[in-house]
Amino acid sequence: MILTCAAMKELEQRAFADGVSADGLMEEAGRQIARAVRQFFPRPGVCAAVFGKGNNGGDALVAARHLAAWGWDVRLVAAFPDAEWGPLPRAKFPAAAQCSRAEIAELDSISGEPLVILDGLLGIGASGALREPLAGITRAINQLRNGGNATVFALDIPTGLNGDTGMADPACIVADHTLTIGFAKHGLVEDRAVNFVGRLSVLPLGELGTRLGTPRADAVVATPENLRALRPRRAFDTHKGDCGRVGIIAGSRGYLGAAVLCSAACVRAGAGLVTLFAPAEIAESLAIRVPPEVMVRALPATDELLALRHDVLAIGPGIGAQPAADVAALVRKISQPVVLDADGLNAIAADVGVLGEASGERVLTPHPGEMERLVPGSAAESRRAVMEKFTRRFPCTLLLKGARTLVGKSGEPISFNTTGNPGMAVGGMGDVLTGVIAALIGQRVRPFDAARLGAWLCGRASEIAISHGGDSEESLSPSRMLDFVGVAFRDLHAGGF
Repeated sequence: MILTCAAMKELEQRAFADGVSADGLMEEAGRQIARAVRQFFPRPGVCAAVFGKGNNGGDALVAARHLAAWGWDVRLVAAFPDAEWGPLPRAKFPAAAQCSRAEIAELDSISGEPLVILDGLLGIGASGALREPLAGITRAINQLRNGGNATVFALDIPTGLNGDTGMADPACIVADHTLTIGFAKHGLVEDRAVNFVGRLSVLPLGELGTRLGTPRADAVVATPENLRALRPRRAFDTHKGDCGRVGIIAGSRGYLGAAVLCSAACVRAGAGLVTLFAPAEIAESLAIRVPPEVMVRALPATDELLALRHDVLAIGPGIGAQPAADVAALVRKISQPVVLDADGLNAIAADVGVLGEASGERVLTPHPGEMERLVPGSAAESRRAVMEKFTRRFPCTLLLKGARTLVGKSGEPISFNTTGNPGMAVGGMGDVLTGVIAALIGQRVRPFDAARLGAWLCGRASEIAISHGGDSEESLSPSRMLDFVGVAFRDLHAGGF
């Protein structure tokens, strides 16, 4: 569920009227914030908790107390004189006695590895332009982030960002992570907000969630909480036939890597049997490059391919501008679900109407450039508007890649992905995603849900490669990310964010 700021405040007031204490909610929020920081930084470092005079500042103080108890060197940095603090920050400050105190002027001298800054300055109750001293503090935090290798966690919402519109003040905090409390707010998923929000984590608060009910949502945020039920644990007597027969049409001269990555990802994501179909002239070369679990066959004629038994097919990675397969015919005639990516999308761009004639479910996974070829002019519209128009027009699942990947289908709420990082901006990541989605569909996950879950898993695997695997945003590669797909599955069920 994605709420307006007014709806979120109304929900809080409803909880308070029912006897829920603001202090109790703050304790839970602060504990969840500290857990989220540890998810991305499992080894303790230095934390500067910059807090304001309102409840957002109280959340930062509770989180600081937990981090200090877990071995972090925490500095408390107050934005306002003690006399201006509200009652809850005033009550929470003494409990964080194990933390040291630092002044605003000392921010630029705080260092550590890792170095984390908590932005606890303003929450959703704030409005209007940032004024001093806050504007000066946010600029100092941004400068430390840019020049001092600091990672910024915004609490609930980045200071200076409008929680409903996503409009940013000139001095808005640029967060690497936004830990939004209870529910996501509309402004956090707006296109214009992406570079200020960073990685979005929703920290659930049980006392608020139980009071929301189950209203019909037109948009949701993909979180472990609402994704894990899509992939229950396997029964003990599971066999390979239960896990799906996946066919992949991929590769061409000069583009063997796309086929290798896609088929390897399919295996790593749990497919039972994976067959890679490639042009005859490269099949032998591919056979010695793919994982041994993958069967490689020369690409047969369209009618023969249609007669083969598969639960799902993936078409497109590396098939080139002049694909050997008749992609339009396959999209039209295959009765099983098809995941269409890369050159497969380009192959139908001149006749996108073929999607309306498809015999089975279709999942399209374009990046913005591919989307522009499918729908000229789409780059000028908001991503959500593009999603809504396309899925009303065609009976398919659309996964629109980007820093905040969207997944949509007519009759389903648009789903905003939360995971990932800039290290994924490298060729081959889409090939991995295609393989993961195909594997999930083969394991009886609905295509729409497989797209949502696949996007989350690939993004989370990339995060784990950096937080636990020693990679950086610059060094991360699709091959390396594959090593952490299994950990991402475990993380999905372990209660991460």
